Amino acid sequence: MEDRRWMDGWMDGWMDGWMDGWMDGWMDGWMDGWMDDGWMDGWMDGWMDGWMDGWMDGWMDGWMDGWMDGWMDGWMDGWKDGWMDGWING
Repeated sequence: MEDRRWMDGWMDGWMDGWMDGWMDGWMDGWMDGWMDDGWMDGWMDGWMDGWMDGWMDGWMDGWMDGWMDGWMDGWMDGWKDGWMDGWING
């Protein structure tokens, strides 16, 4: 049976970080810029700043943290368990 824990951790961390950071940064920056500065100027400034900041921060943080944590934990656990079982029982 294939160990899927690394996939779970990777997907959870990546999706959480990406969605949170992207949505927060995009919505905050877009709404702030659009509301404050006049439509085109504010929208472009706010969208670019907020989207890029939120996307990069949230995606990178969530992806790196979740992927590394999930991958290392799940992969190492599954690999060591399976290898040790096979080695001892085989």
